[in-house]
Amino acid sequence: MSDNGKTPVDFWFDPLCPWAWMTSRWVLEVEKVRDIEVSWHVMSLAVLNEGREDELPEQYRDSLKRAWGPVRVAVAAAEQHGAQVLGPLYTALGTRFHNKGEGPTPEAVAGALADAGLPASLIEYMERGDYDTEVRASHKEGIDKVGQDVGTPVIAVPGADGEQIAFFGPVVTPTPKGEEAAKLWDGTLLVASVPGFFELKRTRTADPDFSNL
Repeated sequence: MSDNGKTPVDFWFDPLCPWAWMTSRWVLEVEKVRDIEVSWHVMSLAVLNEGREDELPEQYRDSLKRAWGPVRVAVAAAEQHGAQVLGPLYTALGTRFHNKGEGPTPEAVAGALADAGLPASLIEYMERGDYDTEVRASHKEGIDKVGQDVGTPVIAVPGADGEQIAFFGPVVTPTPKGEEAAKLWDGTLLVASVPGFFELKRTRTADPDFSNL
């Protein structure tokens, strides 16, 4: 438990990923029905896939070329204005990228900064590497907890003895609401409490559905 009695949840995201977006909205639903406290962290699909670009489909490789800009802006915002801005900024970015279909364009990032009440000047960091070391450090923190053969999102929750247990996912569409969100959360804590539990997986047969967001 955290100092305020809530269950701590650490959540690593790349704003480019639609599946991470779905999971993040689920976590916010859980906040309404369970006593949890989410801390947001950046991870990077560009960093995750470094050195293996030739193995990826061409369309995905092209998308990764746009992956650095948004995470750079997110980390710059957190470094300059405090980690508490990451949640609202992620909501603003994801709403524009995914719900509104604007994609990770400079215009969408600029709009998200305005939506989150952050300075417009942060857009400059899309093309600047001033905080790339911090991007990599945040990414490494999440990956070190969960392992190498995963993507985004990564969540870390308390295990049986209170130690952090990290997972990739849950990957879900559409975002569960209300008691459905609570049941998935309770199940996440349940599997985290089982020593030696590592994975449940099945082939995805649906695309991300943003219709209820």
